[in-house]
Amino acid sequence: MMPGEFKSAPKAALLERILSSLDEDKAEDVVTIDLRGKSEMADQMVVCSGRSTRQVVSIAEKLVERIKADFGISSKIEGKDAGDWVLIDAGDVIVHVFRPEVREFYQLEKMWLSPGKADAKA
Repeated sequence: MMPGEFKSAPKAALLERILSSLDEDKAEDVVTIDLRGKSEMADQMVVCSGRSTRQVVSIAEKLVERIKADFGISSKIEGKDAGDWVLIDAGDVIVHVFRPEVREFYQLEKMWLSPGKADAKA
């Protein structure tokens, strides 16, 4: 495997582990968005909030560690230094961890959810 390449994991198991990790770390307002047929970048997007910069960074770091330990996947992570919005690219699942004010400002869910349709909430 080349540096930067993703090792593939069973998609359902990966999503389930991501959601359980977020739950373990008390992430708030977790929303799962099905991207199949909407985007080629991933099959699922998970958006959640942490109460503070410290919690946002902690949620993201622990998630990356757990994905590596459980699936051998080296996730790409961006935004950890600022701690306002951290993006974790785990291949088939993209995770966004926001501080609540930043999440409200960008309204990422509205961009990806179909009009009049609320996708699965976790």
